[in-house]
Amino acid sequence: MFGRRKKSSGLPDETEGGFFADEAPNGSGDGAIEDGATADESAPGGLDPDQGPFDLGELDEERDALAETRLDLGSVLVPLPAGGQLQVEMTQAGAPQAVHVVTQYGRITIAAYAAPKSPGQWREVAADLADSLRNDKSTVSIETGPWGRELLGVTANADLRFIGVDGYRWMVRCVLAGPAGNVNSDSPLVKIARDVLSQTVVDRGTDPHPVRTPLPVVLPAALTAQLAAAQQQQAEQAAQSNAQPNPTPASPAPAGPTEGPRRGSSGSAMQQLGG
Repeated sequence: MFGRRKKSSGLPDETEGGFFADEAPNGSGDGAIEDGATADESAPGGLDPDQGPFDLGELDEERDALAETRLDLGSVLVPLPAGGQLQVEMTQAGAPQAVHVVTQYGRITIAAYAAPKSPGQWREVAADLADSLRNDKSTVSIETGPWGRELLGVTANADLRFIGVDGYRWMVRCVLAGPAGNVNSDSPLVKIARDVLSQTVVDRGTDPHPVRTPLPVVLPAALTAQLAAAQQQQAEQAAQSNAQPNPTPASPAPAGPTEGPRRGSSGSAMQQLGG
């Protein structure tokens, strides 16, 4: 079980009307993703108040209790599906940039971003993603999921599905990547991803961040230790490989007989051959 929202949290209730309204904020348009979109893209039937992603500040449970059933990545606490494996993406400076959950059907990546207090950032981000995909000659379409608008992209290397949820000063984006057909709405990968997203907890924190900035990813101590051990093992293997002397290549065997021409009584071999 996951925690319920506090009734007196003092934050706006995301389930009230208008949270997933179609009006783009500040008059910004997103006609670039209108092909295939329906007139009403709001979440069907409204949202279940017990469905996440949740804001950590709205929950009664303590962080440690939530982390017992979720992977604590600092800005997001994400439940791991059965059989899921972790893949950590690092920056060139060696800092964690993203954590992917790899399943037998494809990959799931959940990340949180700074956002304004009012909703609407996901709609703008979806428009930018659609433009970027189209510029890469990918096919783009729009579907309506449990949280509203979902973006689908068919690329040369993989099929992609982007799910976004606006919160109070944060936005969560869930990216699914899999082989052709594996991100269709009725696929196992999409079902797993929606289950994971519905139980995700976001910790926006109090530090100021520009909008659309990824919120910090902090790896658990156990995962950090595993990565450090793996990196150390790789370094040792590389050092051993470099320390081993290269074997001296064997001299090629002579093409002719190993015994040289004998000297005769009439002179040297060259004299005999050229005589």
